[in-house]
Amino acid sequence: MAGATETRILVVDDEPIIRDSLAEFLTQEGFAVTPSGSGEDALVRAKEIPFDAALCDIQLPGINGLELLDRLLKINSQMFVLLITAYGTVDSAVAAFQRGAHDYLMKPIILEEVLTKIRRLLAYRDLYRENQFLRRELNRTHNDDAMVGKSSALERVREIARKVAPTRSTVLLVGESGTGKELVASAIHRQGLHPEGRFLAVNCAAIPHDLLENQLFGHRKGAFTGADKDSAGMFVHAGNGTVFLDEIAEMPPATQAKLLRAIEQKEILPVGAQEPVAVEARILAATNKNLSKEVESGRFREDLYYRLNVVRIDIPPLRERREDIPELVDYLLARHAHTLGKRITGVSHEAMQILLACPWKGNVRELDNALQRAVILGEGPLVLPADLPPDLAPRLDDPALVNDLAEAVRRFERQHIERILKRAPDKKEAARLMGLGLSSLYRRLAELGIQS
Repeated sequence: MAGATETRILVVDDEPIIRDSLAEFLTQEGFAVTPSGSGEDALVRAKEIPFDAALCDIQLPGINGLELLDRLLKINSQMFVLLITAYGTVDSAVAAFQRGAHDYLMKPIILEEVLTKIRRLLAYRDLYRENQFLRRELNRTHNDDAMVGKSSALERVREIARKVAPTRSTVLLVGESGTGKELVASAIHRQGLHPEGRFLAVNCAAIPHDLLENQLFGHRKGAFTGADKDSAGMFVHAGNGTVFLDEIAEMPPATQAKLLRAIEQKEILPVGAQEPVAVEARILAATNKNLSKEVESGRFREDLYYRLNVVRIDIPPLRERREDIPELVDYLLARHAHTLGKRITGVSHEAMQILLACPWKGNVRELDNALQRAVILGEGPLVLPADLPPDLAPRLDDPALVNDLAEAVRRFERQHIERILKRAPDKKEAARLMGLGLSSLYRRLAELGIQS
């Protein structure tokens, strides 16, 4: 678990005795504590300091504890919020759980109970972070979902990624949400000059603007209230690895200026620092917006746009590479079946038609979620239409699309049958795994030209 000295806690209570007692006790336990007497003041502090946890009284003058809870979590969604409640307001505390509160404390407050609850939440946080790190490292050893397929559009992505990977050039990945921009960025990093280096990703839209600069560039001790020691940002932590900036269009102007300096001069200026710090990290960026239009509207710096757009990779949406869907389905099904311990060998002809015809507005991410659901709910060796999400919207009334589907399904069936034949000890077992009769299997082998 992270040391207490690394943990910042906000204590909000309008009663000085309770506020001061909690602050003194937690400070003695090694936490960095910021006391506050009102919700309004607490919001100001939360915009200045990335608190790990907050203890908030429900009964506050002005902004009450429940409203404060909502607004604190909007500022920092990773903050743990514990509500302090008197006996008569337990119902309010229970209701607060539905709004994102993590725990509550009953008055009169028992200091050891406070410490126990905080430590439990921090242990959960550290376990979660470790789990996320292990998941990321595990995924790095497997094929990337976004790179599965043989379409010409995807091959173009692979080709550019392969050429730019062993350079230090900045790369701008452009594509709709869910197309796998981070996965392509990760692939570029792994094929780059320093694959052993760290790959650090940050979503510029998910972090409050006031905290994003600190997250990226770090700060110096005393830079703001609660900054009791130096903190290195992601550019320093990445070393000679890669910093991936997703949704770059959402970066505020002040941070854009600092990023431009990092690219041009290979140095950053931490918050509160007088001297710049040299950095080596490679920068990859991604957006689902038209950055040239963002420049025209004045929301994005033109000079930064040209610096990021040295090499641009356009990642096609899934609907523009439908020929990759069968291979993606095969790959994703095998992964989910292994993870969930289910014996799923493929999808039925009808289910594949639906998957091939869907608009997939959420792209590979939406397909992945649909197949995970199908594996969880499915009971047979094949995914059936009933196992798929009911809100999928196929367009099977389009004659041109149906013709495309027929060829795509034919290619999928051939690939799927050949894979099962290699795995099964004989054709009888292969037919059983695919939910076919033996005569039906022989007929499909002849129709597809598969040598038996």
